[in-house]
Amino acid sequence: MNRISLIKRVLLITAVAVPLIVGLSMNQVFGQFGELRLPKPEEITEYHCSGNPLPCIDPGDTAFMYTAAALVMIMTPGGVGFLYGGLTRRKNAATVILQAFLVYAIVSIQWVIWGYSLTFGPDATGHGFIGSFDWVGLNNVLHNAPADVYAPSIPHIAFVMFQLMFAAITPALAVAGYADRVKMSAFMIHVVLWSTFVYDFVGHWNWSLGSQGTSIGWLAALGALDFAGGTVIHITSGFAGLASAMYIGRRIGYGKVPFTPHSIPFVLLGATLLWFGWFGFNPGSAGAAGALESQAFQNTNVATAVAALWWMFLSWAHTGKTSAVGAASGAIAGLVAITPASGFVGTWASIIIGFAAGTICFYCLLIKNRGRIDDALDTWPIHGMGGVVGALLTGTFAEKRINPVGDDGIFFGNPMQLAENAAGAAAAAAWAFGITLLIWKIQDVIWPGGVRVTPREEEIGLDIAQVGEKAYAEE
Repeated sequence: MNRISLIKRVLLITAVAVPLIVGLSMNQVFGQFGELRLPKPEEITEYHCSGNPLPCIDPGDTAFMYTAAALVMIMTPGGVGFLYGGLTRRKNAATVILQAFLVYAIVSIQWVIWGYSLTFGPDATGHGFIGSFDWVGLNNVLHNAPADVYAPSIPHIAFVMFQLMFAAITPALAVAGYADRVKMSAFMIHVVLWSTFVYDFVGHWNWSLGSQGTSIGWLAALGALDFAGGTVIHITSGFAGLASAMYIGRRIGYGKVPFTPHSIPFVLLGATLLWFGWFGFNPGSAGAAGALESQAFQNTNVATAVAALWWMFLSWAHTGKTSAVGAASGAIAGLVAITPASGFVGTWASIIIGFAAGTICFYCLLIKNRGRIDDALDTWPIHGMGGVVGALLTGTFAEKRINPVGDDGIFFGNPMQLAENAAGAAAAAAWAFGITLLIWKIQDVIWPGGVRVTPREEEIGLDIAQVGEKAYAEE
């Protein structure tokens, strides 16, 4: 028996045995010295604001949310920047890192002027489709009082800052679909348009709670669960990346010459910063420090660890070698898939989600690589399909025991939750794909010479042709 065959058998046994053992043990939990009786959620009470009734401003919750926001901030210019910069070729590295940096700056302004109002403001239509302009320029968004329906123990403006970090990372992830091919001027305007017509709409559908007595988002009303952005962030960016790759077209030489990552250390640094930042991403979505934040933290870490190792083992089985890029890709797939589920599922379910994300995203990447679509930095197989995996498994394993505000999934007797989450994922994917194509078509018509750089500029590299600076000095 050769080594690869042996590895494949071991992986198959592991894939079957681990989820089975975890699943069988979920209903009867044992401590070190006997059966552990878990308390019922309704028997536990958390106190914020020194016992004052909500809404109020709790200094501990406020400090926690700003810490979480700072962690998520570094994910865009640092995590995404170095990950994508390492994955691209040397001649485009500075451009890709700069694009992640610029996305954060651009969305920071868009969010304050109109993005936050469209996403979380009072509903404008009565059907939960898009917010109004009532909070444009953060009008009526106070620094000394909570919002009426969001995060009732922190200042409203603290909630704005935390949500900005989510709005910023999403178009940065979508850059992967058109990396190395688009003019910087077209890129910057695309970020503004995409954030407004894709992110702000889908964010309102899922997360608007109907401020000032208006309608809540239509997907929220349907019952779709998305704790921290598996649908709003990852499905939208992943399917936008797919649409961008299809419209912009393949890079020159794609499929004829190898396009290998120019810096594996950058890839691992970026993945590490993303893993680190995700500890603000998912736990912070609880809106306060406490029990739910703790569960989200645990789920995030273990799902990521499982997916990273599982992807590496799958790569080993296919090639006979481990892969640093594979381990990083697996970690990100795990982070993506656990995002919508992190505040709704138990620890045992997060292990299964890690296995599922590593497996499905790995094979979606193989399918993408064998096709003719040049999604340069793999946003569709990892973020798009990872988000779909997370949405469906949230609908499968969600428990009201973990989060009474949510609902039970199909595994706990509620098949409608899976259908609701599937509908939410499909709506977000279709909207992101279609609107992204429309934005590119409109830009391409009005942009002098189109949105794509010339073949000569692409051959030279965007660092010189568009930025005018090299990532590395000549040796």
